[in-house]
Amino acid sequence: MRILSSLILICLSVPGWADVISPKGKVIDCYCTDKAGSRVELGEMICLQVDGRMFMAQCQMSQNVPMWREISPGCLSSDAGAVGGQSVNPAIHAGQSAS
Repeated sequence: MRILSSLILICLSVPGWADVISPKGKVIDCYCTDKAGSRVELGEMICLQVDGRMFMAQCQMSQNVPMWREISPGCLSSDAGAVGGQSVNPAIHAGQSAS
């Protein structure tokens, strides 16, 4: 239960890590970038491919530097192909009864 409470507390505090205030009071945005140079916010996860290896990584801070941390091997997929013989694109055909 203690571990779960700690994990919840850490997850709730992640948005507060997104900005750093310099000694002069200026707010500095902290974020990661993907291979195309697009901005990825702290806490977001993406699939990275490095040296032929693919893995899920999360944008995190480490010693005041945004960095990618490997979360799990392999990447999640959203390919929702046919499952159990179910049609991906069902259509109602004339002459068939719905029984």
